[in-house]
Amino acid sequence: MCGIAVIVSGVRIELSTLQSLSEPPFEQLQFTMEDVKSVLGQRGPDSVGEKKILLRPTSAQESVTLSVFEDGEGDCELGDTSSSCGELHFIGSTLQLRGTSSIVQPLVDSSGNILAYNGEVFGGIEINSYDNDTEVLLKSLENEKSLVPDVLSMIKGPWSVIFWQESSRTLWFGKDAFGRRSLLVHWPTVEEPRFILSSVSPASSIAHGSGLDAENGNSIHRFWEELPCGVYSISFGVSESGLCVLGEVTKHEWTITMWKELIEWERIDVLPRPEDLSNSSLGRIQEEKDNALSTSSVFAQTVLVVLKESVRRRTSLHIIFQGEKEVVPVAVLFSGGLDSMILAALLDQCLDPKYEVDLLNVSFDGPNAPDRISAKAGIKELKMIAPLRRWKLVEIDAELSKLTCETKRVMSLINPADTYMDLNIGTALWLAARGDGWIHEESENQTVEEDKQRVKYKSHARVLLVGAGADEQCAGYGRHRTKYRNGSWVALDQEMKLDMQRIWKRNLGRDDRCIADNGKEARFPFLDEDVIKTLLDIPLWEIADLEQPSGKGDKKVLRQVAKLLGLHEVAKMPKRAIQFGSRIARESNRKNFGSNRAANQASAGSVRFQSP
Repeated sequence: MCGIAVIVSGVRIELSTLQSLSEPPFEQLQFTMEDVKSVLGQRGPDSVGEKKILLRPTSAQESVTLSVFEDGEGDCELGDTSSSCGELHFIGSTLQLRGTSSIVQPLVDSSGNILAYNGEVFGGIEINSYDNDTEVLLKSLENEKSLVPDVLSMIKGPWSVIFWQESSRTLWFGKDAFGRRSLLVHWPTVEEPRFILSSVSPASSIAHGSGLDAENGNSIHRFWEELPCGVYSISFGVSESGLCVLGEVTKHEWTITMWKELIEWERIDVLPRPEDLSNSSLGRIQEEKDNALSTSSVFAQTVLVVLKESVRRRTSLHIIFQGEKEVVPVAVLFSGGLDSMILAALLDQCLDPKYEVDLLNVSFDGPNAPDRISAKAGIKELKMIAPLRRWKLVEIDAELSKLTCETKRVMSLINPADTYMDLNIGTALWLAARGDGWIHEESENQTVEEDKQRVKYKSHARVLLVGAGADEQCAGYGRHRTKYRNGSWVALDQEMKLDMQRIWKRNLGRDDRCIADNGKEARFPFLDEDVIKTLLDIPLWEIADLEQPSGKGDKKVLRQVAKLLGLHEVAKMPKRAIQFGSRIARESNRKNFGSNRAANQASAGSVRFQSP
């Protein structure tokens, strides 16, 4: 995981090619360049670097052109859009997970191109096992015959990018089609005319108040926004007067059909015929009777194959920088539920048995939280199917009342999200990624779990597997069942489509920022491009059967995958969100609303919190 940012000063940015932005009032925020470097350094603890370039109109033969200078060359007055000189200040931090030699971002090539990259290349661009993907990407981008949108469209894997193309005087930026890596944007305003991109908001830029203009009762336009998925550019030039540097923003189309299809998320088989439901039901009965392979099992087998390949791509040690030196190179965000159990079982199949695996479990109710109970049951089932693996259940215990400083930090990390639900989820993820908890130490004479000594332990795994995307694609949320009841298959399909098309805004940016703040990288196997396409090609009634009760029909195809892996107990478990399974929602409700009942009456999850 890396942190990237660029601050553009002294340039008049033209936004006419984008959708109209909200009108004032705006948040009034202040932060320094050191604030930006500090928060990015948390994401990339291996190195932090910066690079400045200056843009200045120069006269030549009765025409005015735009010249680029290194920082320190020429005299420029910076500070507002009326200035005759612009500045681009690039910042990059690195959590190095690939390559055999260390790098410092932003990278600069011999042509003057500048790249700050936060992501992984799992396919699309050819990379040697021991190459660093940021260096390879820069070489692909510096090829003058390559168009930037073409190169970025080729990448399979999560990414966000900031790229200065020297030859065209153009700043390129964007993130992958599902927004699996965070990139925030501040569009210029009268109050703050700079254009700013950053992986995360500096701690000092949390707005005071609830996002409302108390005097007029109007909603305040947030300083930061999640940059919508896609590829953008700012082309720089000179005004007609020759006095100002101008920048025009353009959004570009994906140049590969696959991305357009995945973004549209159109399933062909939505409405089942009576015989489809009959065959599916008979197949389920036959499976339960004698474990025969039904049509549903064939679909599950297909999903299992692509999921395993997805996990393999994300955990191959030859692409984890110095991974062989780590006792525990990969960890799993672990509730003991269906998604995390599948990921743990597949990780065992992809990782050399000599490596331990940390299973990170958060509880705000000690041993009594549902997720802690299911995690302990889950590790027993994992040991049955993978007895050679040393599994470490890392019990991360927390008390909300003692997390005052941590809560303020998470408020900054989830920004621009600002609801109690976001805060609860973000806090649980941040604590899990920190990996600071307890394990039960084994010895030859201790066979009963309760008799084992509980000792402090901190996970140092830099790669964290997370189950994001499973519920959205496989009808795992309660609202999916409600939509099905009220509108049948078409309504269910539309709700799932909506979930996938907004997952970048509602979930992934927030999750990325909270996990990465600990110098860890979240990887989402369920959001692999091939997994998404495979699930989309399966008939909806084989993905879920919401006529069946919770714990059976929801995420039907994943429950069958679990059975194929030998995880028969977890295949029966109902869905439980992290904020409820860890009990942080209950503690938050009591703290902020007085009781669960009062919180429910106030629809606490969607209520905006008051920033400190």
